[in-house]
Amino acid sequence: MMEQELKPTLIHSMVDIAKQVTYWRDSAKEDWAVAFELVDGGRQRYGLFFAHLALEKLLKALVCRKTHELAPKIHNLVRLADLAGLQPSSEQRDTLAEMNAFHLEGRYPESLTPPPTAEEARGYMTRAEGVFQWLMTQL
Repeated sequence: MMEQELKPTLIHSMVDIAKQVTYWRDSAKEDWAVAFELVDGGRQRYGLFFAHLALEKLLKALVCRKTHELAPKIHNLVRLADLAGLQPSSEQRDTLAEMNAFHLEGRYPESLTPPPTAEEARGYMTRAEGVFQWLMTQL
């Protein structure tokens, strides 16, 4: 029984946090590019899902860097920002909260709402890009 209790601790102690941060950051950059391709191609719902995913990954990189632990398996951007010890402006925090809706729509069909128009999607992407760039500077 004692051995089973130690396994999670041993696994966490063997994790290379720098590699985790690099993975999350590089993956976020790729997802960010895909988000723009999808929105520009008229696939707003999926593009905004990928934008949320990119923000989530940057936040997870920052959580790893701050805590020296694996990032939690959560998707709430505001919660991740808190765990990372960030101090986003009220506008940045509002954008993170707005973008949370696109995580739900991408994963849970019962939460589907009408897809945003192309103009609305571009507005979300513009606001999210400001947060994305700010998060990159935090790494």
